[in-house]
Amino acid sequence: MNEILNLKGTFLQKKNSSSFGKVNIPKHKYVDIDHLLELKKDLKEVLEEWSTISLKINPLISAHYIDVVAKSNRIKSLLSHGSIMPSKFIVGAKFSDEENPKHIITYYICKEDVEESIRTICKAIDLIHDNFGSERITYENIDAINNNKVSCDFSVLKKTKFINTVVDAYYVEKFNIEKATERSEDSMIVSIYDTKIPIDELFRLLGIEDFKKIRSLDQTTALLRPDQYNLLVKNAPYLVCMSVTDISQIDNDSLSLGFKKEMKIPSPTNEPTIGVIDTIISSNTYFKDWVEVIDVTGDDTPSLASECAHGTAVSSIIVDGPALNPELDDGCGRFKVRHFGVSKGGYISSFDVLQKIKNIIKDNLDIKVWNLSLGGVLEINPNFISPESAIIDQLQYEYDVIFIISGTNKSRKVNKYRQKIGAPADSINSLVVNSVDFNDKPASYSREGGVLAFYIKPDVSYYGGDKNQGIWTYSPTGECIKRKGTSFAAPWVARKMAYLINIIGLSREIAKALIIDSATEWEKIGASVKTIGYGIVPKRIEDIIKSKDDEIRFILSGVSEKYDTYNFNIPVPMKNDLYPYIAKATLCYFPNCSRNQGVDYTDTEMDLHFGRLVNGRIKTINENMQGEIFGNTKESQARKNYRKWDNVKQIKETIKKGARPKKVYPNNLWGISLRTKERDLDKPKKNLKFGVVVTLREINGVNRIDEFIHQCSFRGWIVNRIDVENQIDIYNKAEVMIDFDD
Repeated sequence: MNEILNLKGTFLQKKNSSSFGKVNIPKHKYVDIDHLLELKKDLKEVLEEWSTISLKINPLISAHYIDVVAKSNRIKSLLSHGSIMPSKFIVGAKFSDEENPKHIITYYICKEDVEESIRTICKAIDLIHDNFGSERITYENIDAINNNKVSCDFSVLKKTKFINTVVDAYYVEKFNIEKATERSEDSMIVSIYDTKIPIDELFRLLGIEDFKKIRSLDQTTALLRPDQYNLLVKNAPYLVCMSVTDISQIDNDSLSLGFKKEMKIPSPTNEPTIGVIDTIISSNTYFKDWVEVIDVTGDDTPSLASECAHGTAVSSIIVDGPALNPELDDGCGRFKVRHFGVSKGGYISSFDVLQKIKNIIKDNLDIKVWNLSLGGVLEINPNFISPESAIIDQLQYEYDVIFIISGTNKSRKVNKYRQKIGAPADSINSLVVNSVDFNDKPASYSREGGVLAFYIKPDVSYYGGDKNQGIWTYSPTGECIKRKGTSFAAPWVARKMAYLINIIGLSREIAKALIIDSATEWEKIGASVKTIGYGIVPKRIEDIIKSKDDEIRFILSGVSEKYDTYNFNIPVPMKNDLYPYIAKATLCYFPNCSRNQGVDYTDTEMDLHFGRLVNGRIKTINENMQGEIFGNTKESQARKNYRKWDNVKQIKETIKKGARPKKVYPNNLWGISLRTKERDLDKPKKNLKFGVVVTLREINGVNRIDEFIHQCSFRGWIVNRIDVENQIDIYNKAEVMIDFDD
């Protein structure tokens, strides 16, 4: 097998010099005056209804768009405030409940600006009547205005304002006030739209009892009793941005009878530590010296064996999984565990767990890899991220940590063939793991992604046992017990992640990309992506940190500082003036996320371009034309085909019969470009780390790695082979305690 190569070189940075050009609607399209009149009517009705609302806040208006719209196609003139763009007033976004989803974006805008929008529509209608003599305005009409080929009187409404108003009208179907309607018998974690009024003050104004005792996560999210929540829905349904029940339940993973087995384990030395957040753990284990136990349940009553079972089983895999399951020996050795017991099993409060997780991570920053095998029974919401996942994503953005999260199990009580995953398996920054059986098929209890109708979750799958064969774990009663569930698949991946980060010394970005890349086959990903993700993680660690003899796998890492982070200096060996390869590349990064933006959750987008250089640009291996002058990609297609706004990108060529070598262009080089976009340009940009794993597969089975290393060195790259034995030696020496004489 070939070793993975770490290429170190210079990534150049440049600002975005391109512009969107003149504003217009799509070619061959038009805007009817009747549609403008309908939008004016909608806004009037919004104001009339808002005048009956006693709560003194600005109107909350939802714009229903005709499609999933790019940032550049959202309203620019309507709902604006002078020179301030309407995008500054966005407080929520979701998708319509249709086969082909459409954006519904909510704005918090003052009454005077809504009235001004109504007047603007009226002026636009008059301009169309007076200058075009018809009941519609077309693309050609607007193009003529943009190029001064038609004489119009813009004394009443400026040209730019007029064009923007017409374009806004094209992309917006209607305006209305969105309202929550469902009542609840459970406590709810509720997020309200951001009105800039403190949440406790809003609840006081709405007459919600005990508003001073309400527990809040931030300025817009709080935990409400059923009576408080139902009163909120009754008195102010327009305020509810999103809500989710506070009650979660530990997955009811199955188990089978085990047997007494005397297990032995040496004392720990300098092994890496993995953080575990789970139910409490038993002190009656053979590996107790390997586990630092921290009980944060706040419950001092004696624990039953059943209350410790889940947490004990999870930590037994992390510490000594290969000894319990020799057929799954991953070659990673043993790991120490810092185990935080946040629950005694059964039903738990999501709100309480959230508060505990925040404090746990902040107080234990020496731990880089965290295993979280707790999951909710209820399905995730299609329009917003769960509060648990939002907190976990934020922690991963702020700190150099990564969560490995189980994909949750199908509930036995749900008579449903397909069941969506439960929180916190909708965490975008985490590595979410589902289960397969030992025949590499989705486990019978596996639930389905994706998340927000777009993000791929789970990320990967691993062996978690099923009907015919379970995973051996250790129990609080001193027995080895066979269990099955995603809870027992995730710890195996956590072990591999800790090995890559702590022992091999890779960044979390590269480690995550390597695991996903190694799980991915060369064949095209099919419908199974909803249950398996990108693929099944290999059992052995060497299959992750090495590649096949006919493959060249190398890693690139850096920091995105400007719009385009690029390197056009990658030499790929040729044969007979052709490139005999198929290629794939996997990108991972950890963006900031905004839960209050609903389906527009991730704040940063990195668009991955990799391939041969042609006339100073990259001919991408996946024909990605985003950002190109001659490219025009619809937002819905960009999200579907190129994973736009997803923080994991994988582009690849698939194996085809009779594959032919690629043409070599004049400069004989390949390039990589990461184009970074921010949803909110006014937010201070934080330089964002990224990791990319590239694999070149020789279609004739020839090993060309030495030639690649030689050419890279010649072109100024520092090429380091990832030598496992050498890295282990470095790790061991770094962990040696040195005593200094007085």
